[in-house]
Amino acid sequence: MSGAQVVAGGGDFRPRVEKLLTDILGLMGFPARLDLQDATDGSLSVALHFESGAPPGVEPGKRSQVLDSLQFLLNKMLHRPGVERRWVMLGAGAHPEPRPRRDAAAAQQPAAAAAPVTSVAQVAAATPAQQPARAAAPAPAAQPQQRNARGGQPAQQAAKQVQAPAKSAEADERTLQVEEDPVFREAVRKLAEKSASLGRFYAFAAMKTEDRARVLKAVEGVGGVKVAAEGEGRNRRVVFTPAKPAPMPKRSLLPDDDEDDVDA
Repeated sequence: MSGAQVVAGGGDFRPRVEKLLTDILGLMGFPARLDLQDATDGSLSVALHFESGAPPGVEPGKRSQVLDSLQFLLNKMLHRPGVERRWVMLGAGAHPEPRPRRDAAAAQQPAAAAAPVTSVAQVAAATPAQQPARAAAPAPAAQPQQRNARGGQPAQQAAKQVQAPAKSAEADERTLQVEEDPVFREAVRKLAEKSASLGRFYAFAAMKTEDRARVLKAVEGVGGVKVAAEGEGRNRRVVFTPAKPAPMPKRSLLPDDDEDDVDA
């Protein structure tokens, strides 16, 4: 590439970040006062002090899907080909905690993996005197492990394997009993009908379990669209999938970008 390379951390970087954030938050309907400062990891930290309340799903001092999406979008707009990267980190009501980079986390893994080997060797060396006493005691007769009805794995191991996935499974929102909200129900049904008629995918994120249950109950009987809850934890969302998806118009597609995704 000929000519001088444009540096993202140049003198116009902060004004660009401030203008982009102000415009995006204004379009969202949640204007905020921005507090910008240089972080210790080299990134630019921005604390968002919302003037008339934070967006739904955003709590001061906590990460959220809304902030993660806004941070991803902002960094995508700032980091173009030929521009040296400088990350922008967002926090609600306070500056975010600096996050370790992937290369730093990978460098710590070998040391963490070696720790258990050393501790086991120390324990084995510290208790050699107990081994003769154990050898002198008569060994009990070997008891055959109880097998399950099919003669496969031991019954206890099979029970553990069956119970393990149940711990991480999310509750089925369709089985919850929640109070119906007529206004909320009407809005959700209109979105489901719009998804079916236009062939567009929609999703609700950053919702409480009760609200997801209201969405799933509200769309019952709407044809041409499948609505289901997907994901786990704070990434769980309600997705509207049309039976006949329609391609997006070319003019609405984002421009191609060969840069890697932002590590948000």
